[in-house]
Amino acid sequence: MEKVDSVAHTADTGGRRRYTRRPAADPPWTYDDAVNSQQWHRGMTLIATISLFIGTRSAWTQAMLSHPPAAGVISLCYAGILVCGVLALAVRGRRALVRVDITVLVLAVALVVCGYWLNHIGTDEGVLTGQAANQIAHGRPVYGQPWPWLFGTSNSGLTKTMSGSYDYTYGYPPLTALLAAPVHAFLPSSAAATLVTTGALIAGTVTLWLMLPAPWRSAATAVCLGFGVLPGYARSGYPAIVALALLIPVAVRWPATGAGGRLGRCGILRAVCLGAACAAQQLAWFFAPFLLIGLYAVRRGELGARPAAAVLARFAGVSAVTWVGINAYFAAQGFSAWWHGLLLPLTQKAILHGQGLMGISYYFTDGSSRLDYYSYASQLFLVGLLAATLLFVRRLGTALTVLPWLPFYLAIRSQDGYFLMMTPLWLAAAATVPALSLASAWQPRIPRFTGRGAKAALCAALVTPAALCAGIAASSPPPLRMTLTTRISDQPHPTVTAVTVKAVNTTSTALTPHFASRIGQGASNWWTVTSGPATLSPHSAAVYVVRPAGGHRPVPGAHQRMYLVAVTGSPMTISTARVEVTMRPPSR
Repeated sequence: MEKVDSVAHTADTGGRRRYTRRPAADPPWTYDDAVNSQQWHRGMTLIATISLFIGTRSAWTQAMLSHPPAAGVISLCYAGILVCGVLALAVRGRRALVRVDITVLVLAVALVVCGYWLNHIGTDEGVLTGQAANQIAHGRPVYGQPWPWLFGTSNSGLTKTMSGSYDYTYGYPPLTALLAAPVHAFLPSSAAATLVTTGALIAGTVTLWLMLPAPWRSAATAVCLGFGVLPGYARSGYPAIVALALLIPVAVRWPATGAGGRLGRCGILRAVCLGAACAAQQLAWFFAPFLLIGLYAVRRGELGARPAAAVLARFAGVSAVTWVGINAYFAAQGFSAWWHGLLLPLTQKAILHGQGLMGISYYFTDGSSRLDYYSYASQLFLVGLLAATLLFVRRLGTALTVLPWLPFYLAIRSQDGYFLMMTPLWLAAAATVPALSLASAWQPRIPRFTGRGAKAALCAALVTPAALCAGIAASSPPPLRMTLTTRISDQPHPTVTAVTVKAVNTTSTALTPHFASRIGQGASNWWTVTSGPATLSPHSAAVYVVRPAGGHRPVPGAHQRMYLVAVTGSPMTISTARVEVTMRPPSR
């Protein structure tokens, strides 16, 4: 029989009493919505607390060698992390949890500052931005100016191009360098740029923390400052961190922009931030069209077509004026150099790198004669996603802050930084853009596409051209068939001193190959061609002798493999062959 703890008496229409059974009380582990919300809050706070441990030990170890006071601060942070872990589970009440959230945020900022104190030189992005800031401070041109001396003789961190050269110029919009210019007067090095990006990350984190609902705030601390990922990019001087900080107020509650047909102060501020973000780094360019499509759909569902277009025009106009205002000085200095500098990441034909689909041709096959099709696939995928967002904004609008980065997975350059650096925007959408806010958004009506199957087929059709291009790039054979003979010197340590390459051009296009070696994921500096033709005619063979940069390349370990890669810039191709290393037995 069902367990009953009480009997309820109710009157029926005939005046008689009716007896109904009431189930026993719920078990103690069943919580109401308020308790669930508090447990969610505790979980977020605890995750943020745990995230602060990651990377802290290595920073403490480094500090003990060179900056003992910083090590002492990190040790105190360890104590604070442990105390916050206890408080996150022990305190009662919402206000107490908010105080713990604030403490976790302060600890995270302290650890980021210590990390900057220990490592603030920056990588190639930070070095180039620091030099651009110096140029601005002295009134000299920024764009179109090669600065090879910044990288010494190692060329480490430089972007290699498929034409066999390196990129020594500044290829980012100017805002980060503008912000670093006054700082450069006090820190005359790349540390000025890394200070700006680190400060932008902290400011963006605090902004996101304040704008999120209370249970989500510690998630902002974890995503932005915990786990050690974004602080590392900030210490490296990536201008994308500045763009991220500016995009945060744009992404939080973005469907509310222009509500009622008026931008208001908040809407104007968001438009200014979007324009400034586009003037800080090119990644913001990919976010902007998705945002504009989403805003138009939401406002048209509320106001109608013309008022929605008017709101969107005002928003886009304020963003454009902001962007033009930041770039005007540099465009006036030299329009052609400035314009080519802004487009450089899209036009430079950098060498393959990253974790995306291009790895099929770079790591898992012998190459491809149609690498350009990866770029076509990326562009077509972007167009397909924009179309899908317009057609199905009610479903895809909540993922609007994630969609812009998907095309990079198909691109020639598809390193994880393009995804990781914008992950706080994902959190902003998850916490502040519920599906209900898009329920009345306008969507174009497509006849005969009303069922789920038809919509799925339409989405598949939108991305099919990109998939076909990616398939062509991945399945194409390498243009050069290479046979290698390796020269090895064992004095004082085994090194590869030269490789003789017999190359056969299997295509109907003349190719100008450039050679480098690869152990693992990254290509070495360009090897020197000591003999062999500069251009290999169609369907012809030639013998090249190539020497590694510096004259020698260490022989890889027992469980490593060395590959020689030959790349061409026009058309973009890559051919790969394994360098067989056979060591001579030691003499008796």
